[in-house]
Amino acid sequence: MKLDPKKYDEMVKNAAPPSPVWRDCVWAFCIGGLICTVGEALRRLYLLRFDADTAGMFTSVSLILLSAVLTVPGWYQKLAARAGAGTLVPITGFANSVVSPAVEFKAEGWVTGVGAKIFTIAGPVITYGTLAAWVWGLIYWGMNAAA
Repeated sequence: MKLDPKKYDEMVKNAAPPSPVWRDCVWAFCIGGLICTVGEALRRLYLLRFDADTAGMFTSVSLILLSAVLTVPGWYQKLAARAGAGTLVPITGFANSVVSPAVEFKAEGWVTGVGAKIFTIAGPVITYGTLAAWVWGLIYWGMNAAA
């Protein structure tokens, strides 16, 4: 039996539970804000001992380490399942995207498992982020060279 695409869309819409979009957005905003608040608290703590640049560096490293530690037992994934994009946007989401495949494929070995799979999620972000930085850097350089 071949279904008409419009009929299929209607069947899917009727079968799918309604998504609480506004509630999900508010929840993601709150969780993302909480992660950033933890980062700000860490930064202020580090500012008691270090200059602003060093405190910022230690804050980033601490958030990455905290995310990696929470990823290994699967706690970060449980938080992400409930908070959605609130956990993806901050630096902790990027750290999670690097550590998750490493944990998942560790059983396949250090080279063919961890080494080969560690950047499967983060690799495209790094690649296109670097490419975008080069393009915008060349545009910036070209605009300043012309002036």
